[in-house]
Amino acid sequence: MNKLKKHKITLVIAAISVSSFFSYSFVDNYFEISKNLDIFATLFRELNIYYVDETNPGELIKKGIDEMLESLDPYTNYIPESDIEDYRFMTTGEYGGIGAAIHQKGDFVVVSEPYEGFAAQKSDLRAGDIILEINGKTTKGKNSTDISKILKGQANTTVVLLIKREGEKENISKTITREEIKIKDVQYFGMLNEETGYIKLHSFTETASKEFKDAYTSLKEKNNMKSLVFDLRGNGGGLLRESVNIVNYFVEKGQDIVTTKGRVKDWDKVHKALNAPMDLEIPLLVLTDKGSASASEIVSGALQDLDRAVIIGQRTFGKGLVQQTRPISYNAQVKITVAKYYTPSGRCIQKLDYSHKNSDGVAEKIADSLITAFKSKNGRKVFDGNGILPDIEIEERNLSNISTSLYSKDLIFDYATKYRREHLAILPAKEFKLTDAEYEDFVKFLADKDYNEYITQTEKTITELKTIAEKEKYYDGFATEYENIKAKIKANKKDDLNKFKEEIKELLTREIAARYYYQKGRIEVGLSYDAEIKKALDVLRDKSLYASILDGTKKVEKK
Repeated sequence: MNKLKKHKITLVIAAISVSSFFSYSFVDNYFEISKNLDIFATLFRELNIYYVDETNPGELIKKGIDEMLESLDPYTNYIPESDIEDYRFMTTGEYGGIGAAIHQKGDFVVVSEPYEGFAAQKSDLRAGDIILEINGKTTKGKNSTDISKILKGQANTTVVLLIKREGEKENISKTITREEIKIKDVQYFGMLNEETGYIKLHSFTETASKEFKDAYTSLKEKNNMKSLVFDLRGNGGGLLRESVNIVNYFVEKGQDIVTTKGRVKDWDKVHKALNAPMDLEIPLLVLTDKGSASASEIVSGALQDLDRAVIIGQRTFGKGLVQQTRPISYNAQVKITVAKYYTPSGRCIQKLDYSHKNSDGVAEKIADSLITAFKSKNGRKVFDGNGILPDIEIEERNLSNISTSLYSKDLIFDYATKYRREHLAILPAKEFKLTDAEYEDFVKFLADKDYNEYITQTEKTITELKTIAEKEKYYDGFATEYENIKAKIKANKKDDLNKFKEEIKELLTREIAARYYYQKGRIEVGLSYDAEIKKALDVLRDKSLYASILDGTKKVEKK
């Protein structure tokens, strides 16, 4: 009887799906679509009736949908009703919860950082606190995704946490009332010197342009800002309209900012500056890196094409695709890539061609031979097909092996937790620096910790040399030398804490500052070490250099 019911339900679903689809389908694909939907429906029916074990129809369909969409591009996704809140967070920056970042550490989840001004911070939840229980149930063995879902919930509801805090003998119980959490698009703004302002934009949710405008206006009115460094590093994008609004602040009303072109003609649109600009003259530097994508590339690409800003940093991600979310049955949604976008010069900076994948299913990079040159407003050469190439490239910074090890093993994090317990207050973030004596205390803290088992590139290379030498029968001739070199490398690694002292001190200073001043403190400390910031200030001080880059008379070396 159950099998018969399944059979009938499957056929009804298939019939409804097919009839609904054809009211919107393209006539020229009618037979192909009809045939394959029929194949899918009958296959699904046979599985439901005859498969040896009980199946979960919802899971099977979800798996089928995900695999189908994966064959297209990473941005076309099915969003079931259960994940709608996560999608809402991506577009609005809002969610119901306690307001804290968390991460996995062993069997438990640890608070990485409370968000300033929200429930967790107001309840004195601190970075380093280990969450042992939630609402009386153990969290042991649950990952950060599991815990995040439990901590999120409707505003004005409560959640009870049992935490273990470093240095406290007894566990601590906290009852926290969830709030509507809004992650700011503008993470930080301030003055770099007496004339130059700085705005760090984290994302492009629906409040991005307003937050940017408010920050900009504050810097102009309260600090008499005369130039601006606009930081888009690590900004993965968001809403297209917000990127258009931000570019609009610096270009003439009516100026073309971005064009979208899709298979459906409704997506062939030219997005123009609809409002009067805020400032057409202020010198503008935009910082980018490989994490700057989508809306970040629309902003940096448009400002570059219109010769309105100098771009500094690393080549951007290369996402020239536009998505739209459409509602489907049962409160689910599907996010579909509907168009490509083109900057004012006419270039599309999409790096990967998802219509051509190799035998492993990996999308191929646009071939160098297909890269085309376009011209900016002043006639400068700009290129399509591989992200936004900065006007001034700065080599990407890579941390040393030891810093990476200390960071990944949470040893910098753990020392900051210890430091916060032992120091009630520190200097303002802009002034705070870890002293040499405090660094020596950190070295002592590491005495019984496992942190130097990392493999250096030198070690990898000599190991490869040994393998090749053994195959070619040469190894016996220099086995002694090989062992001596290996021993010297091991001895030298012991000095890495001294060799990379300044780099490690910087990481410690950032993490410690965040314990007292949260994300704002972390950013403020970072500004004083930032190579791109220093280069931006150099360019702004040299007004003739700034002007010559934008008018094309200065040939900037590309890497």
